[in-house]
Amino acid sequence: MRHYKVWLLLSILLLGGVSWLGLTSTVGLNVAAQQPTVSIPTVTSSPFGTMATVNQDQEQINVRAGPSQDYSIVGVLQQGERVPALGRSVGGDWVQIAYPTVDGGVAWVYTYLITISGGELPIIVPPPTPTPRVTPTIDPSLAAQFIIVVGPTRLPTFTQPPPISIPTYVASTGNSVPGGVPMGFIIIGLAVVGLFGLVISVFRGR
Repeated sequence: MRHYKVWLLLSILLLGGVSWLGLTSTVGLNVAAQQPTVSIPTVTSSPFGTMATVNQDQEQINVRAGPSQDYSIVGVLQQGERVPALGRSVGGDWVQIAYPTVDGGVAWVYTYLITISGGELPIIVPPPTPTPRVTPTIDPSLAAQFIIVVGPTRLPTFTQPPPISIPTYVASTGNSVPGGVPMGFIIIGLAVVGLFGLVISVFRGR
């Protein structure tokens, strides 16, 4: 009976040891199988992707619907503002950015007003060139109602004025009586005669 218990104990220990060895071997194989056999590439770009930052010397810049000044302005970016950059134009002068406030969620900014960081940008085909604005025209029939036609007027005729008649005056010969004697002398003579007569009358009355 004692030998039976000893053999039973030895059997249990032997089975436990074999099971432990098998378990540790399996765990070791699984750990070895999970180790990579190739080199892991390192991340060199920004964790946020390629970004466009407005330069510090720009208070604000225009955001356009396409890569040209022919496209309309759809918004602005302030100094130092950062937005995701999606691509660039063929010549590289314009950069496409994510701009959720417009239709399609993309817009364009001028390259030399921003700084690109975080990686290279692919070339993106620009949208169709906008059609030129139509100049409003005036309906000719409507405009004709407000046009006043002035007929030719007859120029006034020039009539030659009559000749000017200048009156002539006879030169005055002075205060004289016929014969050339001045009127003053006659008056003085009459005064002397009258005075002389007055004196005679006075003496006679005495």
